[in-house]
Amino acid sequence: MNKLPNDWTQSTFGECLKYEQPTKYIVKSTKYNDNYKTPVLTAGKSFILGYTNETDGIFTQTPVIIFDDFTTDTKFVDFHFKVKSSAMKILRFNGKADIKFLYYLMQILYHRSDTHKRYWIAEYSKIKIPLPPLETQKEIVSILDKKFKAMDEIERLNNENIENLLLLKKSLLKEAFSGKIAP
Repeated sequence: MNKLPNDWTQSTFGECLKYEQPTKYIVKSTKYNDNYKTPVLTAGKSFILGYTNETDGIFTQTPVIIFDDFTTDTKFVDFHFKVKSSAMKILRFNGKADIKFLYYLMQILYHRSDTHKRYWIAEYSKIKIPLPPLETQKEIVSILDKKFKAMDEIERLNNENIENLLLLKKSLLKEAFSGKIAP
């Protein structure tokens, strides 16, 4: 690890986060419906698998990080939820570090997860991390949140422009093949 500023320390994810097995939050029925209230989560790419009307066993102590124990994928969650399976850990604040700071830090770490095993306890929790004072962590999170919000807006506008260009192309093709465009 590079030399840290004087007021920063070195820690591990395991020292900064408490983990919980999600067993008591697993959804009983996979008959999801978008009209139901409670999202059912996975830490993988799909994230929200659907919505359930189950009212018991809902996780409410947010924010947390959900960690896929087999792929090491992570998601930051700040709303109530249920989960699909026990193949994840729910990582919670333990007082030492800002949870969103730790989530952002997890996004830049490369960790090889090429075998089918549970990674949190065996490896990921032991990864050494730089840890600034809590106030500095919160400032870093605030800056990142603002910058990511601006980038999300740029992405939204770019996607809108791409959609408009595709519509324009279709319109030009339609005109060309209906005789409205002539050489």
